Amino acid sequence: MTDTKRKIIIFDDDEDILSICNYILEEKGWEVYTFTDCNTITERVSGIMPDVILMDNWIPDAGGIIATQTLKKTDTLKSIPVIYFSANSDIQLLASHAGAETYLAKPFDLDELERIISTVS
Repeated sequence: MTDTKRKIIIFDDDEDILSICNYILEEKGWEVYTFTDCNTITERVSGIMPDVILMDNWIPDAGGIIATQTLKKTDTLKSIPVIYFSANSDIQLLASHAGAETYLAKPFDLDELERIISTVS
């Protein structure tokens, strides 16, 4: 039998957000990977090949826009949906500029997190 667990990567430097999202998503049957920076992002994502990526705007070192654009320029990774998330009031614009499929404004409630993930996965 093959493992059909869906995989998600969360890039965020806020440990509280990572632990909350990790807990909620694992409860929902996701295999969750978290990173507090976006260094060597193509290698990390290629090694996991997730179904969805959650990307923070202020992720060190390059930032969410550059990180997302890097993924979207990589043939093997560009089809992985990216959910951009930030407390920035311009999040819709930032997500669009980054090339993300959708966005989630912080602070968010858990129902909203699940709803947004389900729209892309």
